[in-house]
Amino acid sequence: MRFEPRRNETVSPRTHRLRVAGGALCAVALAAALVTGCGQNSGDDTAAETSEAAKVLPNQTTSPSGSPSGTAKLTKDQTERKDLLSTVKVTFDSAATTAVGEVSGGKLTDLDLEGLDDEDDASGSPSPSGSSTSPSPSPEASASGSPSPSGSSTSPKWIAEVAEKDGTAHKVTIDAVSGDVIDSAPEADQSDADKKQLADQLSKATQTPQQAAKVATDKQPGWVTSMGLDENDSNVLVWQVDVVSKDWNKTTFDIDAAKGTITDEQVDND
Repeated sequence: MRFEPRRNETVSPRTHRLRVAGGALCAVALAAALVTGCGQNSGDDTAAETSEAAKVLPNQTTSPSGSPSGTAKLTKDQTERKDLLSTVKVTFDSAATTAVGEVSGGKLTDLDLEGLDDEDDASGSPSPSGSSTSPSPSPEASASGSPSPSGSSTSPKWIAEVAEKDGTAHKVTIDAVSGDVIDSAPEADQSDADKKQLADQLSKATQTPQQAAKVATDKQPGWVTSMGLDENDSNVLVWQVDVVSKDWNKTTFDIDAAKGTITDEQVDND
């Protein structure tokens, strides 16, 4: 039997070079396709991300923390102050002048913007969370342009106490939008002792309410929302002045009614 010689399976150098070259070209083409594909995907992904960001950014606030426009970051009390003060057109000074003009020879002893921080007043005052008379508006209600924080047609009011020389007190209510006097009448339940005490306090208060307000707002610029003549815990006669600043915090100052100096200062950050 004759056996045929086995063929040599070794590839020639030329053939090998052609195969390598062909493989390299394929690799280059594949790489180009991959680069092109990656570039297209990257562009698509970036466009998609930009589109999504465009939907989100308008809903984000760029205002610094504590600024009046940072509504989303305001506390409930700050929101109430902002909503109420946005409706008030008559300033403290104007309301004080109007109130004093209602009582011949009278002097201002107390002036408050009704519905603002009422929970800090007497224990019988309504709290903002459970009372129909307390300003507890939502930001949406304020944005709708309602004339008052409670959403009713009733305007905010300044409530003033003006005393005659003998201490007879009169209550004067002023529309805080129009400046009109709503009501003016003597206090019905004032005793002779109350009159004497009030007359004595007025004689000692050499600083006017306007001077006390200036001392307070020089220290903390803002809106004067309350002013009252009273004795502090040390039995010093003071003007107690509330100032709401542009970050909607409230600062209460005790100002010596004779010297015009600040004796106490408390910031309400709520």
